[in-house]
Amino acid sequence: MQTQTADLTVAVQDYLKAIYALESLGERVTTSALAARMGVSAPSATAMTKRLADLGLLERAPYRGVALTEEGRLGALEVLRHHRLLERYLADRLGLSLDEVHAQAELLEHALTEELEAKIDAELGFPTHDPHGDPIPDRQLRVTAGRDGTLVDLSPGEGASVSRVPDGDPELLRYLAGLGLVPGSDVELVSFAPFGGPVTVRTETGEHAISLELADRIRAT
Repeated sequence: MQTQTADLTVAVQDYLKAIYALESLGERVTTSALAARMGVSAPSATAMTKRLADLGLLERAPYRGVALTEEGRLGALEVLRHHRLLERYLADRLGLSLDEVHAQAELLEHALTEELEAKIDAELGFPTHDPHGDPIPDRQLRVTAGRDGTLVDLSPGEGASVSRVPDGDPELLRYLAGLGLVPGSDVELVSFAPFGGPVTVRTETGEHAISLELADRIRAT
């Protein structure tokens, strides 16, 4: 399925992707939340949401935030498809590490043509997930909902396989790689410390204590 993202500016595409990400977290997409994610001022985010509304890509409700229209959602998914296919290609064919692929894909995603996208998809064997474990929208821009939970959903002594890790922060990804917490790796929940203390997990590299907040961002199945 082709949308019209080729006719949209890089800034518009980036905002669509950011709004989609916030919506996927179940959050109300306020101007302040969007500005924080984009690293811009609140007035800049407000101005862009007005522009996106004029383009029919989102709906604005005073004091209640914004929401993507169906056209805006498809635009965001097309950019995500480009991004995640590129991450998969950079990792599988060029050997880039987990902490490297995101930034490179950010640079390339807006220039990827539909023809090249199709060739990369076929060359990779039509992958369903990127190297971080995030689902890749298919050619019809459909996303398969995952059934995985997070590490905090495990019980002490229970094992699982890491399915998704947060992307976008190279330092965090290098840290997780050092702990053996990468997609496809085995993990066992050892214990929870009381009063919101750290979570101890066991991987192939040993036992590690990580924060409760981080454990809740790592998905496993």
